[in-house]
Amino acid sequence: MNILSIGGSDPSSGAGIQSDVKAFTEFGAYGLTVITAITSQNTSSFGMVEPLSNKVLKNQIESVITDFQIDGIKIGMVFNSEIIKTIYQQLKKLKIPIVVDPVIKSTTGGALIEKKAIDDFQKYIIPLATVITPNKFEAEILSKSKINSKNTIEKIAKRIQKMGARNVVITGIEGKNNKVTDFVLEKNAKYQISGDKISGINHGSGCSYSAAMIFAISNKKTIRESVKFAKEFAYDSIKNAKKVGKGIKITSQKKDKINLELSQSINKFTKIKNIYKNIPECQTNFVYSKQNPKSTKDILGLSGRIVKAGNEVIVAGNLTYGGSKHVATALLTVNKKFPQIYSAINLKYQNSTISKIRKSKLTVSSYDRTQEPNDIKNKGSTVAWGIKNAIKKLKTPPDVIFHKGDFGKEAMIIVFGETPKNTMKKLLKITG
Repeated sequence: MNILSIGGSDPSSGAGIQSDVKAFTEFGAYGLTVITAITSQNTSSFGMVEPLSNKVLKNQIESVITDFQIDGIKIGMVFNSEIIKTIYQQLKKLKIPIVVDPVIKSTTGGALIEKKAIDDFQKYIIPLATVITPNKFEAEILSKSKINSKNTIEKIAKRIQKMGARNVVITGIEGKNNKVTDFVLEKNAKYQISGDKISGINHGSGCSYSAAMIFAISNKKTIRESVKFAKEFAYDSIKNAKKVGKGIKITSQKKDKINLELSQSINKFTKIKNIYKNIPECQTNFVYSKQNPKSTKDILGLSGRIVKAGNEVIVAGNLTYGGSKHVATALLTVNKKFPQIYSAINLKYQNSTISKIRKSKLTVSSYDRTQEPNDIKNKGSTVAWGIKNAIKKLKTPPDVIFHKGDFGKEAMIIVFGETPKNTMKKLLKITG
């Protein structure tokens, strides 16, 4: 997945282009960049801004758009009317999801857009937005209204939506019981999503939020799912903020290598040609376990599934520990006998796939669900029973386990591996 960030350069890497690239890398996506302005700032103060010329800006955008398939675009710092109009002309015909993060002022006090450019921002940039993510201060600037009992959050959001944004998310509204809320206005829906507040000042949380938002939307998640994902990512980035310089902390992510590798493999899986033909009726989950798992709560999987949508596949839900039940149970059962196996994915049972499996050099086993005892069925421990039977006589770890189903039970193929990358290598041998 390729995501383009259009914005300012922050030498402290706390916000702007540098922050976005860090976030995209964390998600397993490839970050492309177009720089609109060079800023001089650190964790204590804000210095100069040097906007790039229209010629250089236009050439950057053309260079990226003509060479790469871009799955999503984030627009951050735009600074002046010339930059705004150039971006609009280059992007107005693109059919790509765009998240607009209307950065107006840096945490350290620097102006990130000229006051005289706000009207052009409203006219040209906001209409490009699939989602716009202002905080309370930014929403008030854009709507030219203070949020109060008369001008409610909803009214302010509607004013911004009328400027052309399809969806509006006003972030960081402080509430009771140490909670912070995001107000969401879609075309035909409005709602709030709340979370815990972390006290203190940080540099980069807004960029983390909008970067996570465009990643989620580019993965075809709903607006509600994307907001939840962005809010969780931003919360973690604030929670793990580090004091790198002499001033305020810079947001940071606690590296989860399990999440990163599984995310990367899921992205690659969705790009396999005609992979939709291998998605079963119950859909697909891809899992990766921590070391020495004790239960499915130690296994990372999708809270939703990888689902078939026409001739494509869509990732529904977020990666979470305990997110998978059946595939995670199969992996847990195999791991108990073969502790080097930490990953698994389920595929649709097809005779053509089984034929390829038979011809490969993979270690294959199976079990017969029609032989399953009634007491096992009643307890709901079908998967564990089947996998135990399949590996009972194996002396080496299985690469593939399958069954042909039973009355009301879909036939299934599960591919196992030491890591998601290893699992993908085996999968490619039998799905090509």
